[in-house]
Amino acid sequence: MKGSTSNTRVEKRTHKGTGPSNRLALVSTPWPFFDRPSVQLGTLKAFLTRELKGVVVDTYHLYLQVAQALGFSLYKGISNRLWVAECPYAALLYPERMETLHRFWRREVRRDPLLSATDFEHLCQEIQRASVSLVENISWKSYALIGFSMCLAQLSSSLYFIRKIKEYAPRTPIVVGGSACAGGLGQSLMGAVPEIDYVIQGEGELPLWRLSQFILGQTDLKPWSDWSGIVSRDGPQGSADHHQIPNLNDLPIPDYTDYFEDLKSSDPAHAFLPRLPMEISRGCWWRRAKSGKGEGGCAFCNLNLQWKGYRRKSVDRTVSEIETLAKRHQLLSVSFMDNLLPARGLERLFSCIQDLGMDLRLFSEIRAKTRYRVLKAMAGAGMQEVQVGVEALSTGLLHKLKKGTTAMDNLEIMKHCEQSDFPNLTGNLILEFPSSDEKDVAETLHNLDFALGFRPLKGIPLWLGYGSTVWQYPDQYGIRVKGNHPHYGHLFPEKLNRRVRFMMQGYHGGVRHQHRLWAPVREKLSQWRAFYEQIHQDPGFHPVLSYRDGTDFLIIHERRLHQDDMTHRLTGSSRAIYLFCETQRPLKEIVERFPRLGQDQILGFLRMMVAKRLMFNEEDRYLSLAVPN
Repeated sequence: MKGSTSNTRVEKRTHKGTGPSNRLALVSTPWPFFDRPSVQLGTLKAFLTRELKGVVVDTYHLYLQVAQALGFSLYKGISNRLWVAECPYAALLYPERMETLHRFWRREVRRDPLLSATDFEHLCQEIQRASVSLVENISWKSYALIGFSMCLAQLSSSLYFIRKIKEYAPRTPIVVGGSACAGGLGQSLMGAVPEIDYVIQGEGELPLWRLSQFILGQTDLKPWSDWSGIVSRDGPQGSADHHQIPNLNDLPIPDYTDYFEDLKSSDPAHAFLPRLPMEISRGCWWRRAKSGKGEGGCAFCNLNLQWKGYRRKSVDRTVSEIETLAKRHQLLSVSFMDNLLPARGLERLFSCIQDLGMDLRLFSEIRAKTRYRVLKAMAGAGMQEVQVGVEALSTGLLHKLKKGTTAMDNLEIMKHCEQSDFPNLTGNLILEFPSSDEKDVAETLHNLDFALGFRPLKGIPLWLGYGSTVWQYPDQYGIRVKGNHPHYGHLFPEKLNRRVRFMMQGYHGGVRHQHRLWAPVREKLSQWRAFYEQIHQDPGFHPVLSYRDGTDFLIIHERRLHQDDMTHRLTGSSRAIYLFCETQRPLKEIVERFPRLGQDQILGFLRMMVAKRLMFNEEDRYLSLAVPN
């Protein structure tokens, strides 16, 4: 691999008859998922190619070649860990800090069998060989402009490649953009990194098109006269306003040609079937739905800083794009890259996707309030996995997080996704959230007892994101923001750390108290995972809590570890009430549905079911927990 792949590609492109001044390069560095092209690069390439006549846009997925050089297992292990991923290229940028970075690496990987067995210095040497080869075998001087897409875990690698490329093409301007450059992040980065000439602070298409026109001499407009979202090192500054595509249907279908050319020319031993990334929407409708100081969106989230408002593609356009990409690349695995799928029209969307007749395998991130019928439509279209914004199993804590959901909402979707023909659910529990208290912990521990039969959630501490509500209004959460997250001090020299504002921020205020407070939850999460893994060791999938319906009676089967399984038989009205509560129901609605039974009789049955953990109760609402077998 090492360089020969990139060299082959560049030779193909330079024989297309366009001069050096008519070429643009777009770059994505490690550590994105290697098994898919960059949706950012593919979308920008398609847009710029359409709008800039006679201009060739080349995209370089450098992370793919680095993954091939390291081996996919090792690359994947590194890419899944933010702080770990930033270490190797930080060591290449600042070799004098090798010892500090080596210690930090060892601390971060100590519980990972693969990474803890990896020699860090040897890893850095391998990454350097692969990276230098890539830089040397591409004619960077032939480009009028080189753009870098910088997102999570791409900071040190982007800075490394920017520095190296500038050594080969010192006069070629470099522009950076992406979520790591939103707001004041990118401007502070440009102030500390002299190799960066321009920063795009928001959505990329229109600002990059304007900048490219200027660089290529295709416009008579004075620089910055009507540009927004661009910051220049030497020239006047554009405004910080977002400059966005009004209608996402106007975007061309992403062009992933270069990624698949790389894949074809790579060693057959590295062959795999990639996933196709695509986006339905931009922004967050939940963030837009709220109003008032500090109220927009989830309190901890900073994933949508590069966008203003919320926009989505139409159902017809989305379905057409899926079909086009799948047939163009002859692939059936698609990952929706949206931070949150649209609130409306999902049932129709996935029904239309199912009507394509393709045996698709889909992934998306969804909200916990996604309805059962929508999940069913998703499953019918081929949705295999959903990442759900659970975040907490305490309604009190969910209110502090500004999720707009309840613990029952989360348990309901976890239950639905336990059905064998529904998508698998992954999700996180945010632990140690500032202002959380003993009541939040007690509620979480209580509710975890009702979740043990469902796929375990992953406990994570709060990462204070730049631009999030907690970061903007720390006093409301009893903390003091203290600048960049202290881990950046291990990665970068003090001078850079002082000048650049990074995505993850540090804070003071009750950190140790919160860590102690949530210790029982961390222990219970560990027990939950161990239980779930052990009980599902046998081949085939059998839910922990399931039922079979006999039309006038119901048998609930409860699997137990190291004990005989239990069965519970419900007949007549008991069966009917249990099935009625397959989705959460308020007591008033249950009583109205079964008027011949008195409220006291109904309450007696519901409380018995809750005591046996066959149902969950929150305030006056009830949810049956068994799934159809």
